Amino acid sequence: MAQSPRIIKKYPNRRLYDTETSSYITLADVKKLVLEQVDFKVEDAKSHEELTRSILLQIILEEESEGAPMFSSDMLSQIIRFYGNAMQGMMGSYLEKNIQTFIEIQKRLQDQSRQMYGGGGPMLNADAWSEFIKMQGPAMQGLMGRYLEHSANAFMEMQQQLQSQTRNLFGNFPFPNFPGGGSRPTSDAKPSESPAHDSGKHEGGEGKS
Repeated sequence: MAQSPRIIKKYPNRRLYDTETSSYITLADVKKLVLEQVDFKVEDAKSHEELTRSILLQIILEEESEGAPMFSSDMLSQIIRFYGNAMQGMMGSYLEKNIQTFIEIQKRLQDQSRQMYGGGGPMLNADAWSEFIKMQGPAMQGLMGRYLEHSANAFMEMQQQLQSQTRNLFGNFPFPNFPGGGSRPTSDAKPSESPAHDSGKHEGGEGKS
């Protein structure tokens, strides 16, 4: 049976209470649970509203405020522009899949390192591997940031291409409020021949000088 997630309650005074250890914890403790891949859920102590995403975003904000931020200002601006956009859901799914791809690449690098050092090599030692990753942390973090930024830029280009293709496909249709839509005749357009002018020319010959 799947184990139930660990419940962490958030009180009005912003304190977090771990129901498993029956003690108050900090954001640093929650970050440690994330790093240890512990399944947990944060909820409001009174309303039981789930606040997990809110707490995780606070941790990300603290990490970004420290020495080596992962997201550039340009990338954050691009992400903000997608809120309320028709492709917002696609953007979230796109970034999530790219992060999963990056994690798979990281696992492959770890497996290759173990094979390089042999079956009983030091890379199979948990402490040695942790120390190696700690040394490579800044480089890996920079690579992760560039990878995500490239992915966001690629998604922006894809969105622009889709918009351009949509304009080309539907541009000749008179859809209201559609950019590049087909133009309709305006009230100022003049017909080639006026019926009133024709009647003046042919009725009783009055149109002739």
